[in-house]
Amino acid sequence: MVKFLKQFEGQLVPEWKEAFVDYWKLKKDLKKIHLLNNEKTENKKQTNYSSSTLVSTINKYTSLGMKQREHKVIQVHQKLAASASKEYTYETELLEQFADTDAAIEFFACLDLQLNKVNQFFRTKEKEFLESGQSLKKQIEILIELKTAVKQQRAKGPSFQDTKEEDSISGTISCDEESVKDRTEQEQGLENSTDELDKNNMQCTESPTYGELGKSMRMRKEDGKFRSLSGRIINYQGKNLRIHIPMTNPTRTFSSITYLLWDDLVNQSSKKCGPDENKLHINRMKLHHAEKMIRGAFIELYKGLGYLKTYRHLNMLAFVKIMKKFDKVTNKQVLPIYIRVVESSYFNSSDKALKLADEVEELFIKHFAEDDRRKAMKYLKPTQRKESHSMTFFIGLFTGCFLALFVGYVIMAHITGMYRPKSNTVYMETVYPVLSMFSLLFLHFFLYGCNIFMWRKTRINYSFIFELSPTEELKYRDVFLICTTSMTAVVGVLFVHLSLMSKGYSYAQVQIIPGLLVLVFLLVLVCPFNIIYNSSRFRFLSVIRNIILSPLYKVLMLDFFMADQLCSQVPMLRNLEYVACYYITGSYKTLDYGYCMRTTYYRDLAYAVSFLPYYWRAMQCARRWFDEGHKSHLVNLGKYVSAMLAAGAKVAYEKEKSVGWLCLVIVMSSAATLYQLYWDFVKDWGLLQFHSKNPWLRDELMLQRKSIYFFSMGLNFILRLAWLQTVLPYNFGSVDYRVTGLFLAALEVVRRGQWNFYRLENEHLNNAGKFRAVKTVPLPFHEMDDED
Repeated sequence: MVKFLKQFEGQLVPEWKEAFVDYWKLKKDLKKIHLLNNEKTENKKQTNYSSSTLVSTINKYTSLGMKQREHKVIQVHQKLAASASKEYTYETELLEQFADTDAAIEFFACLDLQLNKVNQFFRTKEKEFLESGQSLKKQIEILIELKTAVKQQRAKGPSFQDTKEEDSISGTISCDEESVKDRTEQEQGLENSTDELDKNNMQCTESPTYGELGKSMRMRKEDGKFRSLSGRIINYQGKNLRIHIPMTNPTRTFSSITYLLWDDLVNQSSKKCGPDENKLHINRMKLHHAEKMIRGAFIELYKGLGYLKTYRHLNMLAFVKIMKKFDKVTNKQVLPIYIRVVESSYFNSSDKALKLADEVEELFIKHFAEDDRRKAMKYLKPTQRKESHSMTFFIGLFTGCFLALFVGYVIMAHITGMYRPKSNTVYMETVYPVLSMFSLLFLHFFLYGCNIFMWRKTRINYSFIFELSPTEELKYRDVFLICTTSMTAVVGVLFVHLSLMSKGYSYAQVQIIPGLLVLVFLLVLVCPFNIIYNSSRFRFLSVIRNIILSPLYKVLMLDFFMADQLCSQVPMLRNLEYVACYYITGSYKTLDYGYCMRTTYYRDLAYAVSFLPYYWRAMQCARRWFDEGHKSHLVNLGKYVSAMLAAGAKVAYEKEKSVGWLCLVIVMSSAATLYQLYWDFVKDWGLLQFHSKNPWLRDELMLQRKSIYFFSMGLNFILRLAWLQTVLPYNFGSVDYRVTGLFLAALEVVRRGQWNFYRLENEHLNNAGKFRAVKTVPLPFHEMDDED
């Protein structure tokens, strides 16, 4: 039977762990009482029989009084808190002597503290969710009104001016002079931009508000934080509404930039046009974006209410379990008295959250699921994919196949002498890059599977951090299956290729095989059919698209996490570029493997590939600084700029190996390494906190052994110095230099694998410190009052 403590820790909300009952601490205090009781029992056994007879006689005459006192072992007092919030706290008074009264007092003091903590946290979260619920109800009402107006406009037919436009409703632009684009801590990373409005629909008519439109989207800095004066306000049915659609894609980004340019034109022409009334159109596309945002907010609210329900249930169960243990240890009947108080406390008696959950469910079914409850539950309560034992079987099967084929490939390569310094140049220049590319890729993917396994074991909520859907996220078994299957196919094909060559087939006859292997993997990656983890493949492609266009797309955690992975895969990207050039240009037909290296534009592109991952990551830092206004993003940008400068010095040194370039490489690489080590340890991992309770680490650690953190820091430091191989080239015996390069590239991938774990551990602890268990979704409609 599973112990309750493990069951309790396995079911609690990870980000709210500190707000749950500290069952481990209560159990520890109870164990102290149990030990003292055992000592008292042994002392009582040594007393003589006469003393026992005397005590029994006294008890006989006072049995009535004892029976009356049995029901009053403790008394729990309810007191009004010192704050003005009218919250009650609980304090327990002992009415009967225990074996060790001091230990019992300490236990009940801790128990009261836990009860008060649970009540306070529940009240705070319930208030937060109730406010969100009221706000969402207003949002859905506004959305319904606007959608109804659009339908009515469509029924009337397009006017002469709108014949070429979508169905829309018109409103008057009002001026919002103090709209603030200021992030709260919970809204970091969520951009409050205005929606896309058709600038062609704005006409210069007479209204006193026209001259103020120039203030609408001007960005300025006040007190170190970005602020914007948003003029996207419509007056509809007596309501002033400001509409915010985040700039999450290039279309909206360009729309906002265009609006800024239009704003300047309006400023220049407002005096010439005179007072004017602006017409603003909200078409169906804008309403669709607003509806999508509101739907996401409903889902997150429902998820949070579900967490609150779990919080109530687990804490109630913890109180019952610990009081049962207390009664068993002390032989007292305290459980009914204290649990009666717990049942009547706020966290267990308040039903506001439960009612709100029912209302949210009804509203979602009605407005977002077309009254189809089953369809609504797919969004509100997505079911987890069940893991089957067959997957474990296939992982073992393909692992065995991969090892057998790999051993056969190594033996055949050794016999043919492919990997020696004076090996077959054609093979090493054309086929080996394919093997190297797939090896680095799936080694990285395998380490990601190991990361997932460790994140789940340490209760790090990586799905929430990466914003992954529970129905679509990859489990570690899925990752291992993909790795073993793919590498079995790769090594199998290359083994067949090498076997054909050893049997006398010419390069021209078998050279197409590695190219076809790469082509098959690319086709599987972009396959539009619902096969082979299609949702994960599409998400991966969308993340790569976001990285390539990083200044234009809003940067999410998964985006810059993936961009960091690409920074460790520069050798793989260069191999991919070379293989693509070799087969696309048709060089494989003539075995002219040096054609790409002789081509100027290819060499320039090869150098660009070395810079691109760092450039993309730097652009992401710039975009996050623009969105959030935190200077730390600019400092992080400097880290990637230093990496680009170091990479540029290495490229120049490879072209012209002189003492001057060598000195520059050493200086630039050393500076970049120190910069990166500081950021790894202090910012990304949150370590090297001198005044923490864990010296040189941090206060909260997910791993029990502190030595693991010091070992990881040392390993990260050593692997960061891999660039020294550029300055001090070294080959392992008679092994080809390309194999040495693959080994060093694999070490960087391993370093990134361990970096991933500590990066998400630190992110999880930041979320837990702020009790963030659900996303904060920006709402599209903001109703303005007269003061605004």
